[in-house]
Amino acid sequence: MTNPHATVLVVDDEVRSIEAIQRVLSDEFEVIGARNAKEAEEVLEGEMVQVILCDQRMPGESGVDFLKRVRELWPDTIRIIISGYTDSGDIIEGVNNAGIYQYITKPWSPDKLIACVRESANLWRLQHEVTDMRIEVKPASEALQKVISDRRRNQAQSFSFDRIVHRADSPLVNSIALARRAARYDVSVLVTGASGTGKELLARAIHQESARADKTFVVENCGALPDELLESELFGCKKGAYTGAYQDRIGLFELADNGTIFLDEIGETSPAFQVKLLRVLQEGEIRPLGAQRPRKVNVRVISATNRDLLAEVAAGRFRRDLYYRLAAFPIHMPALRDRIEDIPAIAGRILTQINQSFNRQVAGFHPRTLDLMTSYSWPGNVRELQNEIQRMTVLSDGNEPLTPELLSPAIRNGEVAIEAALDDDGPRLLKDMVEDVEKAAIEASLARHDGNISRTAEELGLSRVGLRSKIERYDLRRYRDDESD
Repeated sequence: MTNPHATVLVVDDEVRSIEAIQRVLSDEFEVIGARNAKEAEEVLEGEMVQVILCDQRMPGESGVDFLKRVRELWPDTIRIIISGYTDSGDIIEGVNNAGIYQYITKPWSPDKLIACVRESANLWRLQHEVTDMRIEVKPASEALQKVISDRRRNQAQSFSFDRIVHRADSPLVNSIALARRAARYDVSVLVTGASGTGKELLARAIHQESARADKTFVVENCGALPDELLESELFGCKKGAYTGAYQDRIGLFELADNGTIFLDEIGETSPAFQVKLLRVLQEGEIRPLGAQRPRKVNVRVISATNRDLLAEVAAGRFRRDLYYRLAAFPIHMPALRDRIEDIPAIAGRILTQINQSFNRQVAGFHPRTLDLMTSYSWPGNVRELQNEIQRMTVLSDGNEPLTPELLSPAIRNGEVAIEAALDDDGPRLLKDMVEDVEKAAIEASLARHDGNISRTAEELGLSRVGLRSKIERYDLRRYRDDESD
């Protein structure tokens, strides 16, 4: 659970950048701003700071240089760099020499920023729990083993298949049944599905029910790093292997030896990197950058993608031989819109977690709220549902059930459209009522995306040409684009 009192220090010479991050994080964290390294150090001297978000390009001193000093003086603080530039040398230097935990590129996504800071705050808490345990637990091996066993048991419960919420008639039943069977055997698994459908949660459950459950599980988002840094992150590197490699680095494949590695967004990798990954999977060994000899590793690979990899293979963007290495056992995670019967139970579980995190006692959902939630398409899937419930909880007063007016306009608009279609003007053709609902949905999506045609078309599953045709048809002229979005 995220620590609701965690303090985040944002260091950026642009006041508007600090304010933007404060707006995103202030519901969950105490956020302090500093416009330069001197102000930041004054804050660190007087406050217990769990996480630092630091801009890379600042007058006088770079973010990496400042965070090197932070690493020496306040080593417990989790350090994150933010930059609009993607110079791999700066990134690698930050990771290796300043102990940077994460690198976030501009423009950043609010959801990803919140998730990154939550993860960082939890890492800080876990580090301190371990430190406290070392101080408090007697050095008797039996007592230490009990602590380790209890933690492993709690982790197994947190990521078991039973934690994946679904009804008995849900399309998810088949996916979980396949995953349970795959967990028993040491085969590579490819989990497919849209973003936010729970692919990582399924991967963790497979690991927890496998023979490798007591070994390491590591995660890497393959779409978040350039090739050189991704190769270093996964396979390791020797000091001096490239500019910025100031020390030896152990790769995630080596850390996960005898355990499991989860390669998320595998479809985003370049053809050049795919060749190197294929060799690792074929030979069962890695060669860190700059190393003379390979090292044997025994790692189970679970990968995930929101792309159609077979279509990518046909288009020549993904290697066919790598696909068949990764997809020995494919499992698809259905979108939330394809299992709307699960929404009430998922929403209940999410609200319970948010109540614990926010120290609230919100008493569930108004029936009409659930009706509207199950009528919405949820293009962002469970992740969007979680954000919506969190927003509603923040907006609510007291502990009464969450009412429809707390929903976002896009979700609430479904009720308006249906009421308009069933007005009192007399009988109407079904075709006309459907068109009213379609028009309302398009208008709501356009408003949500500030009239951006591309993003609206993507959300609604339409082509740009198809969307522009409907805009003309429904006389939504103010949203016609000029091909610039």
